[in-house]
Amino acid sequence: MTLPLPHPALAAADPELAGLVADEERLQAETLRMIPSENYVSHAVLEASGTVLQNKYSEGYPGRRYYEGQQVIDQVERLAVARAKALFGVEHANVQPYSGSPANLAVYLAFARPGDTVMGMALPMGGHLTHGWGVSATGTWFNGVRYGVRADTGLIDFDEVREIALKERPKIIFCGGTALPRTIDFAAFAEIARESGAVLVADVAHIAGLIAGGAHPSPVPHADVVSTTTHKTLRGPRGAMLMCREEHAKAIDKAVFPGLQGGPHNQTTAAIAVALHEAASPAFRTYAHAVVANARALADALLAKGFDLVSGGTDNHLILMDLTGRDVPGKIAAKALDRAGIVVNYNTVPYDPRKPFDPSGIRLGTPSLTSRGLTADHMPTVADWIDRAVTAARSGDEDTLTRIRTEVAALMSEHPAPGLPV
Repeated sequence: MTLPLPHPALAAADPELAGLVADEERLQAETLRMIPSENYVSHAVLEASGTVLQNKYSEGYPGRRYYEGQQVIDQVERLAVARAKALFGVEHANVQPYSGSPANLAVYLAFARPGDTVMGMALPMGGHLTHGWGVSATGTWFNGVRYGVRADTGLIDFDEVREIALKERPKIIFCGGTALPRTIDFAAFAEIARESGAVLVADVAHIAGLIAGGAHPSPVPHADVVSTTTHKTLRGPRGAMLMCREEHAKAIDKAVFPGLQGGPHNQTTAAIAVALHEAASPAFRTYAHAVVANARALADALLAKGFDLVSGGTDNHLILMDLTGRDVPGKIAAKALDRAGIVVNYNTVPYDPRKPFDPSGIRLGTPSLTSRGLTADHMPTVADWIDRAVTAARSGDEDTLTRIRTEVAALMSEHPAPGLPV
């Protein structure tokens, strides 16, 4: 029996592109996806992302649009906003930002002016480009000052954070980042922000799903603004949200529109609403805690193999590994792991002597594999594959990488990925 094509209209209109989509579906199905910022969305989120809501222009906000015909769109956006407020316990939510970087840029527009001092974690220490790093517009238009982590522990040094904040008096302090394996102490940041007169922004793009599921403390009682993407651990579409106290609602909304962007992507807003509905379920709470349990089990198994993990382990979904002791650069290891069917990214580690495009470390996480139903019992096997692949990368042993890829594909076939037709 011939099975129907998963994308019949696309296959008929553009077979070349349909073939590439099919290739990507197969790749996502057969490999162990361990990039911590990636995940699998549900069929429902995928469907919402591809609805006729795509056809609408909706500049403005519900009840205050610049286009007519918004009777349904207003309801969609209000639904997403209400679900965000309920899930995270916030007073105000804006679901229109196109992605995380524009969302953060809106924060600057709301609370600072070009040339003002802003403060965030240094990129090589685990921060994000948009937290005032030099190559970003945020580091070009604003005076970015940075804090880091202790060399001996890999943990944030709050004495240093306070010292810098009181000296520089930034308008905005960002906490959160892209390679932080430990719990963020939002209360400590809030105290420093109050003392220095700064607006505290918690960028929880990586851990929003863990917060929603109760597997990581929430910044809401402490931060003036919470910025997040809606994918990653939240398992939604590629979009973003800004949440804040009511006193900042007008400034945030004005900064998003008309400050930075025009009409929202209504199909994405709908998919965000679906993802937030899913994240409010008991099953999602179980998922969030399983992500952390898997990461901790994997960290323990990697430590037992002799790997050097930044901060000695993890409290969340993410592990940052320093491969200096293995005599394998991170880029070479990441590419070898990719050939073995294990998808990670090479990454700088704190105080890395190597260049960012050829760093000492790799970054890996457990959101995607947890979405496929892998448990802590599988993590020793995953650690063994990583150990064998890194060893093979050092010696150029392609046969071992090929064998690992076969083993990975066999396990993946037993754990179908959500949202994939393959």
